[in-house]
Amino acid sequence: MSINTLLHANITSLPLLHSGKVRDMYEIDDKHLLIVTTDRLSAFDVILPTPVPQKGEILNQVSDFWFHKLGHIIPNQMSDLSLDNAMSNAEERERVRSRALVVKRLKPLPIEAIVRGYLIGSGWKDYQKSGAVCSIPLPDGLGLADQLPEPIFTPSTKAAVGEHDENINFERMCDTIGTDLATQVRDVSLQLYKEAAAYALRKGIIIADTKFEFGLDDNGTLTLIDEVLTPDSSRFWDVSTYQPGISPPSFDKQIIRDWLETQDWNKQEPAPEVDADIMQKTADKYREALIRLTQ
Repeated sequence: MSINTLLHANITSLPLLHSGKVRDMYEIDDKHLLIVTTDRLSAFDVILPTPVPQKGEILNQVSDFWFHKLGHIIPNQMSDLSLDNAMSNAEERERVRSRALVVKRLKPLPIEAIVRGYLIGSGWKDYQKSGAVCSIPLPDGLGLADQLPEPIFTPSTKAAVGEHDENINFERMCDTIGTDLATQVRDVSLQLYKEAAAYALRKGIIIADTKFEFGLDDNGTLTLIDEVLTPDSSRFWDVSTYQPGISPPSFDKQIIRDWLETQDWNKQEPAPEVDADIMQKTADKYREALIRLTQ
């Protein structure tokens, strides 16, 4: 495995709280967490055995960029505690430095806040069946990858690893977290998406849809957490090749998903090892998104 890849954080100096599809979360103290973004990648809800070179570093840089750029809209998880003060083990600290975030310890909301600006993916399938997306009616005659008249908010439940998120309507979200908080989450999600999408468009990237996650601090203040507007949590399209009526290529793991579709694999664990050139092409697309957005 290359020195530029990290499949597992393997930190022993801090208690491991959770290991997700991409991130490993550790306890620093009762106010702070350490989140390490690895190079793991999941496809069809299975974590692949092959890492994407430097993916974790790139995702961290993209999220950090958006946390700062959108900080005037909503507080975020970033902490003033330095990594040097958070981790006493120097070897472990340096191994994860470019992939680690020291964040505030917050109470995550049990929903994912999804905003869609274009008709694609499960939204397109829903529209073909019902003329609506997640119970939100849309005009007749829209085509695949068309821009929606206005971005729509379509929340989902948060599923455990290996399980699928479930799209829910706004009323069910209100039942889950309360009407006032649900309204706040919806409104701020749409505001974040609209501002980010307008900025990205100037950089030659269409943000077709994205997922936000939120938590509450001890005072009940809504706070932006997890990752923000990365190629993992969003569907990025190149403006120069975008064409309604076809499914545009994304700046994400679509290359790998397409490759896996050609393999003799039942989409259950264990997943096959992915060719190194396929992983590198994927890494190049992630890096291209970072460079376009931040330069």
